[in-house]
Amino acid sequence: MPADGAARESVWVLGADSGGSGLRVALADASRPGAAPRTVGTATSSEPVRTGPEGIDAEHMLAQLLPAARSLLAEAGEEGGGLDAVCVGAAGMATLGAGLRAQLPGALTREFGTRHVALAADAVTAYAGALGEQPGAVVAGGTGLIAMGTDLRGWQRADGWGHLLGDCGGGAWIGQAGLQAAMRAFDGREGGSRALKELAEARFGSPLSGLPSQLYPRSDRPAVLASFAPDVAGCATDGDLVAGAVMDAAAREIAAAATAVCPSAKGAAVALTGGLFRLGAPLSGPLRRELDRRLPGARVLTPEGGPLDGALLIAARLTDRALRLPPDPVLLALS
Repeated sequence: MPADGAARESVWVLGADSGGSGLRVALADASRPGAAPRTVGTATSSEPVRTGPEGIDAEHMLAQLLPAARSLLAEAGEEGGGLDAVCVGAAGMATLGAGLRAQLPGALTREFGTRHVALAADAVTAYAGALGEQPGAVVAGGTGLIAMGTDLRGWQRADGWGHLLGDCGGGAWIGQAGLQAAMRAFDGREGGSRALKELAEARFGSPLSGLPSQLYPRSDRPAVLASFAPDVAGCATDGDLVAGAVMDAAAREIAAAATAVCPSAKGAAVALTGGLFRLGAPLSGPLRRELDRRLPGARVLTPEGGPLDGALLIAARLTDRALRLPPDPVLLALS
């Protein structure tokens, strides 16, 4: 048996990140206990895993995941080889993942002899990618928005309820607020922004009275709303007061979500991850001020990695039974 920290034969682990933009899969070698897994290959499918009346379609997930894993193992010279641990992070796992939790562990064991399987909400893999295994809070923002926090004994969640019930401060929320201001200007009501009206017309066509027929029937309505968020941020940069107020309000919502899940204020680690935070200074400036006000003493850290990195980290820790992040029946189910 090798001494502690010595290299072992390759211990293959697989991480997967499933969301609205498709499925990403990575293979890594976790043969050095306690060290970060060494990624050796990745595969990407632009086809999102289907969601139906029964939740996330486990068969559709497996139809993409298993061939990707076989291909990555073959490229690593392990054709016909096994996977010691797999972690799948999926959007909707907490509320729509019952089918995955029922089918994936058995399928992976039959196909690859997998000993450890973790099925996680994508917010949990985002947490692991951003902060690793330390206590703190992570806000994952894109089209939607969710905050996750842990004291390493349990998980606390805030928002992530979709664009009709929540996702406050996320891309769709910002875009919707901007379009509402544009419609106010179109009507001549108070609270409107002529600049946002002009940007909305440039993006969606004039007159804006045609916008509802473009927007309401769309199944991808949140993404369409979020597509206007960069326009709102740009308008705020140019000094539009209404757009600036939208960005300030988004910052307050994001900081409120972080505060709700943060295990403590003093010295807490907080990370912001996801495409939302590429909107730049119109969001980052007021958000930093809000975090300083609500969580004085918190350390706002640059994320170490993304959700796929988090999935690989969880899988690697399972190989040595050293995972510090707390299991949860729906947020981080282990088998």
